[in-house]
Amino acid sequence: MTSGQTPELWDGQAATFDDEPDHGLRDPATRAAWRRVLDDVLPAEPVRVLDVGCGTGSLSVLLAEAGHHVHGIDFAPEMVARARAKASDAGVSATFDIGDAADPRLPRASYDVVLCRHVLWAVKDPVETIARWSDLLARDGILVLIEGSWATGAGIRADELEQLVRVHRRRAKATPLTDPVLWGKEIADERYLLVSTR
Repeated sequence: MTSGQTPELWDGQAATFDDEPDHGLRDPATRAAWRRVLDDVLPAEPVRVLDVGCGTGSLSVLLAEAGHHVHGIDFAPEMVARARAKASDAGVSATFDIGDAADPRLPRASYDVVLCRHVLWAVKDPVETIARWSDLLARDGILVLIEGSWATGAGIRADELEQLVRVHRRRAKATPLTDPVLWGKEIADERYLLVSTR
């Protein structure tokens, strides 16, 4: 991760992280909207999913509810603890471990999908991180990235990320995520889903 991103920083935000509508997915309409986004790009049959930088595990739980075999990692121990509790409360089976999203120490070709939401923009070397994530994918695996270029000046543009992904993978297509239901509010910045297949 970048020097400004530390486990301690994110541990300190864990208690209020889910207050954002798109983080906690507490509103049924927002939850359903994210479920549709994921259902549209993931296989219908159960697959092995790695949620890198999983935070409090909201997307992991959605995927586990859909029958997928989910492994979430995050470098903030308090985020991982909350993700485990969230999965337990939902009655779903998902595994969560402390780990660096930018450099996961996991077996190669062990996942069908690598999913990441709002993490890649903050890593020190996005191209190298994409290479590492690609190595974790099985032969026909799918890379699913949810990113944005925000009004704060942080983030990464969709066209830029498409180019970065294509350094290691043949296909990369970004689709805008403009529905305010996804975010719990109207947005004026760029937010998108990028899907990459080999």
